[in-house]
Amino acid sequence: MSHTPAEAPWPDGRFDVVVVGSGVVGLACALALTEAGRRVCVLDAGRIGGGSSHGNCGTITPSHAPPLAAPGMVATALRWMFTPDAPLYIKPRFDPVLWRWLLAFASRCNERDWRASTVAKAAMLNDSRTRLQDWVERFGLQCEFGATGEDYVFRDTAEFVHGQKELALLDEVGVPWRRIDGEAYEAGEPAVKPGVVGAIRFDGDASLRPDRYVAELARVFRERGGTIVEHCAVERIEGDTVHATRGALQARDIVLAVGAWSPKMADAFGVPALKAVMQPGKGYSITYSRPAIVPKRPLVLMERSVCVTVWEDGFRLGSTMEFSGYDGTLNARRLAALERGAAEYLHAPVGPEVRERWYGWRPMSRDDVPVIDTAPGRPGLWIATGHGMMGVSMSASTGQLVADLVTGATPAIDPAPYRLDRFHR
Repeated sequence: MSHTPAEAPWPDGRFDVVVVGSGVVGLACALALTEAGRRVCVLDAGRIGGGSSHGNCGTITPSHAPPLAAPGMVATALRWMFTPDAPLYIKPRFDPVLWRWLLAFASRCNERDWRASTVAKAAMLNDSRTRLQDWVERFGLQCEFGATGEDYVFRDTAEFVHGQKELALLDEVGVPWRRIDGEAYEAGEPAVKPGVVGAIRFDGDASLRPDRYVAELARVFRERGGTIVEHCAVERIEGDTVHATRGALQARDIVLAVGAWSPKMADAFGVPALKAVMQPGKGYSITYSRPAIVPKRPLVLMERSVCVTVWEDGFRLGSTMEFSGYDGTLNARRLAALERGAAEYLHAPVGPEVRERWYGWRPMSRDDVPVIDTAPGRPGLWIATGHGMMGVSMSASTGQLVADLVTGATPAIDPAPYRLDRFHR
């Protein structure tokens, strides 16, 4: 008799590592740890890749190294606060935890911290871009991975000039780019409407289909002896024991990779500091069947902050950032803003059939840099969260860094910028 995920047999024995969370980060950690020789079990309250791993745009983007916490962002956020379909929206409400987080976030919106966060993000994004392609080839991941590059497209001259201000810093952190004038861009990209004033092309970026990537990570992990238990919520962690709804598991090391649920579970996991450091940032996407005319590579429609990606049989518009707590409503106005934005730039802004309207919460840290570290005073309890909009992009690097830290290997990248105690220095 076959088992549904909820009825799958409870695993026997003690594991080297239990990973909590089967999103893209949790599965990347699990795979890297398995490759390092550890016996690993993954637990998830829902299904594999059921959170923000599912509905994002699937771009692998060293180009996105500059963080959301940037000079001028506070003024932008205040200007958009009463515009519910703005790309960045903070829902007005009484929420002392959110406002304390926003004040801490605002304190990072200066040139010095912006540069430091860019360097930290670039180190992980560059490593992950190379490592992810290696994983695709080595493990045979069938996820429509392609070294496509990505274009930032502008229709406003002032915005095009402003959008180039971060290019010198991207040069410093090893992210290649090319500037293309509007006429040349329109000649080479028939999917866009006339009116493009310029574009910035990032040839080092890539893309994949995120749901298939997560499914493939799970497949390869299981083929290498890993265990995944879905629909099994972790209730608390005590010492080396994970207490879940279906039983308890013991492990030498425990990795917390629950994304935007980190602050909600912080007390149960014994990491209360995460409540002040993290906030859920709600994102949206719409997936369609493929229209007749599609861009040659992923696009970011800059003035409208809309990401466009294309797969063999699909087409997705995504992005936006909304701070509204864990509000579980699908905001039709924000979805419509994606379509309106795409219609300004593209001849075929939507596909003939809507396949999915989606929202999900991204794990946003105060400085838009991941938290990858041991829990304070809890040796053997590891944190891998805070990837913001870059979970897919940073997944392979995060997995390897966690595996290096857990096993005591020399880390592939410097772990210092991702330590939790950076928020208290």
